[in-house]
Amino acid sequence: MIKLGEFNTLKAYRQTDNGVYLCDEEELNEVLLPNKYVPDEMEKNNEIEVFIYKDSEDRLTATTLTPKILLNQFAYLKVKDVNRFGAFLDWGLEKDLMVPFSQQNKKMRPNASYLVYLYIDEQTERLVASCKLRHFLQDEPLTVEKGEEVDLIIWEQTDIGYNVIINNLHKGLVYKNEIFQRINIGNRLKGFVKEIREDNRIDISLQKQGYGNVTSNIDPITKALQMNGGFLPLNDKSKPEEIYKRMKMSKKTFKKAIGALYRERKIRIEADGIYLV
Repeated sequence: MIKLGEFNTLKAYRQTDNGVYLCDEEELNEVLLPNKYVPDEMEKNNEIEVFIYKDSEDRLTATTLTPKILLNQFAYLKVKDVNRFGAFLDWGLEKDLMVPFSQQNKKMRPNASYLVYLYIDEQTERLVASCKLRHFLQDEPLTVEKGEEVDLIIWEQTDIGYNVIINNLHKGLVYKNEIFQRINIGNRLKGFVKEIREDNRIDISLQKQGYGNVTSNIDPITKALQMNGGFLPLNDKSKPEEIYKRMKMSKKTFKKAIGALYRERKIRIEADGIYLV
């Protein structure tokens, strides 16, 4: 079976003037790989990995190009054009990806970028994108546990922080008073499940919780000391922004980490900063 919106490993079946037709294992379905994407060394029965989408005439087409988004995934994409049918996104392929007006939270603008989800429209059987991301997220059943490291996509800013997409499945929240790095909509980064509330709402931290966060930051501080002649002009009295600018960590984490180093007698803490012993 040839799967739309995904990478498929298919084999060369027959050659035509327009390209090579590829087929699945059962040789029941075939799709054209246009000449421009056919490798010079390709022969009949050779296997090749291709992405499947529909061309401007609604025919299944194969390409060796890598799109910026796959089926049932999220990505931050730029609008190339807007017309009476909807907005059209640059997703790395020749044919642009459409966001129908019905799938826009607000009117999309050319050259602006938006976080979208790729799905197959049941009526047209075409690949389309949506900005209405809540429709594609679930909070039951949850597939994460407290303390677990997860993949995040920064989704939208709120009054209290940022909503994030967790593991391509769930919605989460990072509180703004717990953010100690610059983030933007569409950023992909790692995070940790801080708390799962009774209503299955998930609080996320960008730092590992508990002592694990302290131990993971001891090594960067030690390396920074070694690279700066055994001295850093930071201590427990330094301003949070100064600590983050140099060490990319919160003041709370920094204080705990240097406290651990001090107890191990690896540093001494002075008024002007910390010194490697």
